[in-house]
Amino acid sequence: MLRLERLAHAGEVAADLSADKLPAHVGWIDLFNPTKEEIAYIERAAGLKVPGRDKLVEIESSSRLHIEDGALYLSMPTIFRQGDMVGRTPLGFLLTPKIVVTVRFEELKAFGDVRERLAAKDRDCTGPVGIFVSILEAIVDRTADVLEHVEAKLDEISDLIFREEAAPDKSQAPGRETVRLKGILRQVGRSGDMTSNIRDCLLGIGRIVPYVENHGSDWIGSEDKQRLAVVKQDVASLDDYKTHLTGKIQFLLDATLGLTNIDQNNIFRILTIVSVVGIPPTLIAGIYGMNFKNMPELNWEWGYVIGLAVIALSGIIPIIWFKVKGWF
Repeated sequence: MLRLERLAHAGEVAADLSADKLPAHVGWIDLFNPTKEEIAYIERAAGLKVPGRDKLVEIESSSRLHIEDGALYLSMPTIFRQGDMVGRTPLGFLLTPKIVVTVRFEELKAFGDVRERLAAKDRDCTGPVGIFVSILEAIVDRTADVLEHVEAKLDEISDLIFREEAAPDKSQAPGRETVRLKGILRQVGRSGDMTSNIRDCLLGIGRIVPYVENHGSDWIGSEDKQRLAVVKQDVASLDDYKTHLTGKIQFLLDATLGLTNIDQNNIFRILTIVSVVGIPPTLIAGIYGMNFKNMPELNWEWGYVIGLAVIALSGIIPIIWFKVKGWF
């Protein structure tokens, strides 16, 4: 899908894919899952080479940040909503003094926010650079929202792990606590995955902003330079906060794995107790099950009852002893 936005808040204009020139005063071209025809039109009418998805996902700096014919070619990973999770998708910018082209492959809330600002005639969205900076600001705001969501989720997970009511009931089945901890472990893993995607997004913005400041200093206005400086500060702040959340995720992961090990050890302890309790009765039953002629107990009138009583006591006494020791 191709959308052309005019400058001076004139709104969206339809594109004629057969034309050799862009409509007048177009300052923002948004390519969403562009077709070959749309790419050919932009390359012909705007004189810019549109990178494909395979080019945008490359990770080396020389591919993500470079200049061709006076245009800044920028790419970065960004985040988008994917059900209950946050996914990662490539995002490309082609920035010149006269136009900004965005290339994306997922619906991004940040773009909707910028269009709302354009419709509201926000003075910060008056030119290609202003629109570009506004998109970065919206992405940073969106990233901050996701980090706040991750923090709230981690607080919930911490409460599930450490609150006193979460301690396993000794009367419940031993495996039930393991099932609960596995669910918590999945939640911690999802939070870690979100944080990892956010890290890549912040890293991309952190590389783009200084590059644009250095290579576009001749045609970027002072107001937009100040806004880029603010974006850079926000990215640094969010990166520090992300580091804090990463440490908390690791702590909760270690705590969950530790509790899982404890629960599994409890299961093995119960199995050990059961096996130990069964040894004395088995030994006694084995001895008196031999039935040799010269065994003096064969002539006891109450030998059978006494044997059963001894077998029972040999099993009950170890249970009482383990109970007193607090092993179960």
